[in-house]
Parts: sequence; structure tokens; C-alpha cells
Amino acid sequence: MLKYTLTRRTSLFSVFFLFFFTNIRGQQIPAEFLQKAWPAKWISVPETDNSAYGVYIFRKSFVLNEKPESFPVFISADNRYKLFVNGQWVGTGPAKSDLFNWNFDILDLAAYLQEGSNLVSVKVWNEADYKPEFQISHETGLIIQGSSENSSAVNTDKSWKCIQDLSYEPVLVNHWNRNGPFETSTAKGYYVAGPGEKIMMSSHLQGWEKNGFNDEDWSSARLGNPGIPKFTVGLDGGNSWRLIPSYIPQMELTPQRFERIAESSGVPVPDGFPKKNGTLVIPANTEARLLIDQSFLTNAYPSLHFSGGNNARIDLMYAEALYQGNNKGNRNETDGKKMVGRRDVLISNGQLNQEFTTLAYRTFRYIELKVKTENSPLTIHDIYSTFTGYPFERKDELTIDNQEMHEMLKIGWRTARLCANETYMDCPYYEQLQYIGDTRIQGMVTLYTTGDQRLVRNALDLMDRSRMIDGLTRSRYPTENSQIIPTFSLWYIGMLHDYLYYGDDLQFVKQKLGGTREVLSYFEQYRDVDGSVKNLPNWFFVDWADHWKRGMPPLGKDGSSSVLDLQLLLAYQYAADLEKQIGLQELSQLYERRADDLKKMIVSKYWDQEKGLIADTPEKDIFSQHANAMAILSGLIDQNLTADLAMKLKNEELLEQASIYFKYYVHLALTKAGFGNEYLAWLDIWRSHMDIGLTTWGEDTDANTTRSDCHAWGASPNIEFYRTILGIKSGAPGFEKIVFEPHLGDLKKIAGKMPHPKGMISVDYDLDKGQAILSLPQGVTGEFLWNHKSVRMTSGENKVSLK
Repeated sequence: MLKYTLTRRTSLFSVFFLFFFTNIRGQQIPAEFLQKAWPAKWISVPETDNSAYGVYIFRKSFVLNEKPESFPVFISADNRYKLFVNGQWVGTGPAKSDLFNWNFDILDLAAYLQEGSNLVSVKVWNEADYKPEFQISHETGLIIQGSSENSSAVNTDKSWKCIQDLSYEPVLVNHWNRNGPFETSTAKGYYVAGPGEKIMMSSHLQGWEKNGFNDEDWSSARLGNPGIPKFTVGLDGGNSWRLIPSYIPQMELTPQRFERIAESSGVPVPDGFPKKNGTLVIPANTEARLLIDQSFLTNAYPSLHFSGGNNARIDLMYAEALYQGNNKGNRNETDGKKMVGRRDVLISNGQLNQEFTTLAYRTFRYIELKVKTENSPLTIHDIYSTFTGYPFERKDELTIDNQEMHEMLKIGWRTARLCANETYMDCPYYEQLQYIGDTRIQGMVTLYTTGDQRLVRNALDLMDRSRMIDGLTRSRYPTENSQIIPTFSLWYIGMLHDYLYYGDDLQFVKQKLGGTREVLSYFEQYRDVDGSVKNLPNWFFVDWADHWKRGMPPLGKDGSSSVLDLQLLLAYQYAADLEKQIGLQELSQLYERRADDLKKMIVSKYWDQEKGLIADTPEKDIFSQHANAMAILSGLIDQNLTADLAMKLKNEELLEQASIYFKYYVHLALTKAGFGNEYLAWLDIWRSHMDIGLTTWGEDTDANTTRSDCHAWGASPNIEFYRTILGIKSGAPGFEKIVFEPHLGDLKKIAGKMPHPKGMISVDYDLDKGQAILSLPQGVTGEFLWNHKSVRMTSGENKVSLK
């Protein structure tokens, strides 16, 4: 693991603090910047309202006698920043968090600097009342602290020049006041991902990030408080930002071209445009429209370069898909369909070489570009975008002659990437919020595909910090408005248990056990005398099942539900193992007793002997895949009945069906019951999404009507191709033991690789030859299970007969 390097003597307290943040990217952080107020101050633009919507530019020129080998700085802002050095876009941030854990990013600017004159410039924006739901805020501000003698030259102070860019105003999405001062647009369904932008190019600042720009008339920065680290010794930071170092890397920024023009009117389109840049001239007094198709869903910063067209209006609208009524239909088809969604508006100033790039990224497959010119033509020189996302390095590899499986992996990985930025997200277009239920699956996709643990740990950190005084986590975090889904607090315990087995930082997990204990204590308050959870407050969402109101399982007349009781049972089982492995043995034993009592109560109360199923309610008139899947996963049913229950779980029509999300648990249950060889036959939902042109997995089972086209809670095949089919899973905390239990079904030859904290795992199964070759990282042992036999595996290459 990467660790902090101290540059002066530290106290035991700071050693603990440094241990708490164990994965900063190798930069040195002197202890003084973790325990004392910074020399740098938060700065803003004088005579502006720091609580209001606004976009601000900050510049600092300085001279270096020689090009430095290193130039380490810490940077943060509220709400957001884009950092440029000598005209190059270097970074964006800060990583999402809350005021008491406000991230500062750690960057080395040396590669962008030169001997002589240099410029650091930053665009900061505050979307105030219109900000995304994930954005927690104090007020507008920027802070940069150099952590070495030479980099302290860019500390934010009064020497920084600044100005407000008054050309911006928000374009509100789904806003209640259609007659307000700002333009609006519409997105179908719940939308909280922030506004679009309207820019009057006549007052827009351009070229400010480049050397030679004249900022003589700009103001000197207004000074605020010094930077206050969270763990200052002997100093209270008041109500402003408490700074912590982010261990999330800078997001990837990769230019990408659009694939094609799907529709056009009002203007001829040059051949190859916009896949290749070219010149597109919209005559005076003309209305033109281009429907641009990226050909796949993406998260990116759109950029438009144009000239002329004084007072021409340019509208850019972004959509995952087009609509025909309330249906999306085939995503590749556009005829007769309508665009709705987030929108940006530009009013041209008539000058040459105008440039636009969005403040925040947009999510889109399609962009509708509308231009309405007045008395002069407008020339579009280029339109392209810059992809952004968490900079994962994909390490998994599947070798098989099966195009469908490869396409599913490709779609699932794109879905996972688009739902991973500075945090995991449920969806990139509509919410950009890190929900625990989604994130548990996303974390496993990450670990199986990349082995990168940073975003997983960051998610667990944020969930733990989100806990309220009663012990529950919030359902999503960070978030401006608290939302409580108590069942997601139980999945948090499950996610922590996942990380215990697939991560390698057991001390990190141990630090979180206090939170899991508080979650379980909360639920004890709502258990009736029979042990059942009754009248659980707040939104006890489980799944978007077709017949469940707002995703909540039905309650019996006494206010109880087997689905809730079973989820609590699983949480107690996870918690018991967490305590047994790295916590308190007494608590482990207590949790085991509570789990045993829950089992007895659930069987007595919900088991329908005639149907051979667990009912959802004590009345035994409603049944679901959810309850019966969790019954298998928890070991509730006698082993001799499990196969029969699993058959009903697969085939019984009276069961409420799980959505694409909860199929994750259904498939785990079926595999545990001995049906893993059928895994590929269970993927018809995913096939239905592919059949109508989705390039990511949708939020709902029905891809025609799903709100979001991109929800990574549906990316479970990217786990199960390796865990179920190739059979690779953890058999001990820290992934110290690997269990190989393949379910090849009709596949005769398949091989694959996946990351492990100590290296790579590889398997190669060849049933025609009757042989398996398995390779384990150094220092790791394992077990191979096949045809009811067990073979011990050692580090390095192992060959096993499959005959």
C-alpha cells in the first residue's frame, strides 16, 4: 500500500491519522499540513455573493529560475474547480464529500511548468440553489497550498488576481417555476444532477487560462479563513471546511469523436463530419438541426468551436435515448422520436474562434444541436467531447469463443465505468448519487475487474460517515438532503463483509465495526416480541418489483415482512463473521445466537408447507423471489429442501419476480443451491436490453420504459462470469485463500484471468482434454472443487484432472 511520508517528527496522534488515510498516491504530506492551519487562505472574488450562483476565474503568475523536478500542491474548492497550468487542463475536483471531511486533491504540477514565466489558473463555480443533489457546500472558495518551499509560491493569497465571469446563468432541469428568471428544460423522471448552462458569449471570458492574457484590471483576491485540516491539534476550525487528503486519483480525460449525424435539417453536412472535424456553415436567418449520435452512451465534456453568427442562438440537448410517447424503444432508431433532457444554450457574439466546454460533464448518446441565426452566418469548426471517469485499469480477461459473453462483458464494463467517478453513482444522467444498494454490486465489479480498492474504500468511508445519531447510514452519500433506506444500512454490512474477503486492508475494516454494531442496534428497537421486524420507519426499499409499492415488500396485518426479517438475518450473519474474524468474539457469538433465533422465527412464521416456499407475509398469500432467494443464501432451509426450493425460485410463476438489480441475489442463491451450471440461461433480461440497442444496462428490467439507461447494479455478469462460471472466489479474509468451484455448463473450453491483491489469478479449463490449469499468486493457497472432490492448490501453476 502507498503511505504518507513524514518530513518532520510526528506525534502518536498524527501517526494514527496518517494510518487512517493509507492510500494517498505516494506524495509527501508534511505533518504540519495535517495538524496545523495552512499558510494558504481560502480566497474568493471581492464584492460578490459567495452564497449565490456564479462562475469565477483565478490566476497566479510566477517565475521559476529552472524547470522543477517536483512542484507538489494541495487544491480544493467549493463547489468545484478546473485547474489549468500554462494553458493545459490538469485536473478537476474536489472529490465529493461533506464539510467535516472536505477533500483536497494532491497534485504535482512539475510536468506542466517551465523555466521562466508560469501561470496557474483556476475556474471555480458555485451552483448554489441549483447545484446537484450530491453537492454539499459552505460558500464559494478556492484554496491552493504548496507543500514544498518552491511550490508555496502559488499559495492562495492576495497576490492572486480574480474576476467573476458574468456570462453564465443556469438552465434548470425539471424546475417547478417555469416562469422564473432562468430558462428550463425537461427530463423524464426524478432528476437531481444539476443545471445546464446559458452563456452570453458577448461577456464570456476566453483565453484566461493562457499565458499573455491581460488581467491587469482584475481584482486582488478576497481572503477568507486559512485552510483547516480535520485533525488540527489544539485548534477548532469553526463551521467551514475541515480538510482531508483525497486518495481518489484525478479523473481520466480522453478526447473522443462523435460517430455520425443521425438526422439533419436546414444545412448540408460535410462528408465525415463530425467523426472528423470540418466546416459547417449555417447561413443567415436560418434554423438548422443536427442529431448527433455518439453510437454508445458516454460521460464527457462536450466542446464546440464556432465563429460569427452575431446573436445566433445555439442549443445543445443531451439524451441517453429518444422517446416515442413514454417508450424509448430501440436505441439505434430515431425516426419519429423526440429529444428531452438537460440543455445548454449559447448566444454568439459574432466574433471569430469562440469556444465552449461545459463546466461539468454531460451524459449522452445523442446530442441535439439546434442553431438559429439572425443577420449573419455562423460557422461551426468542430464539435467533439472529452470522456471522463474514474481511471480504472482493467485487468480481467476472458478467453472463450462466445461473442455474446464478450459483448455482455463490454456493456457491463461500460456501465460500471459510467457509474464510477469520484464516487460510485447509481446513474450518471439523472442523479449521480452513491446509493449503498447499487454500490455493493459496483464494488464487487471493481474488485473482480481491476483490483483497484480505492473507490471501494472511499465508498465505505462515506457510508460510515453518513451514519446519523440513531446509528443508521443514509441511503446515499454524499447528499445535500438526507434520505433514509434502513434496508440499505443492512447491505452496508454486507458490503463491508465483501471487502473483508476481497480487499487486503483488514485494519480498515476493523475501524468500521463500531458502525455495523450501531446499525444492528437500531434494528433491535423495531423487533417485536416474536423477533420479527415490525413497522420499520422510513422507506424500506428492497427492489423495483412490479407489484411492490415504491419498491417496498408487502407487509402483513401485523406490520411484518419475511423479506425484511431475512435481510436482517443476512446482516447478522455478515456481522457475526466480521466480529469473528477481526472483532469481538463475544459479539460474534451474540450475533450468531440472534441469527439462529431469527431463523427459527422466520420458518415458523412464513414457511408454507403446502407450497414449499417462504411467504412474504404471515398470511402466506404473497410470495416473491426475494424472500426465497434470501432464505437459500442465509441457510434458512434444511439442505435436503434447498434444491426443491431453488427449482421453485427458478420456475414458480406465482413468485414476484426480482428486477435486473435483485437478480444478483437470486443468481447467488441458485448457484449456492447447485444450479450454477445454468447461469448463462438466466440472462434473458440482459439479452432483452441488447436486443433493442442499449450500450449500457438499464435501471429497470423493461428497457423500453426504464428511466435511466445506465445503472451498474445490473452489471453483475461482470462478476459472475468469473465467480460463478470460472468459479473464482475468496475463501478467507484478505483473499488469502482462493476457492475454485467452476460451473461450466455446456462450455467445453474457457479460460480467464482476474486481479488479486498479490498478483493475478488465471484459470484454463479444457473439458475435451479433461484438464484444468490454475495459477495462484505467490503466497496464496487455494482449493479446487469439482465433482464433489477437493484438491489443494498451492502458489504458482497447478494442473488438475477434470475426468
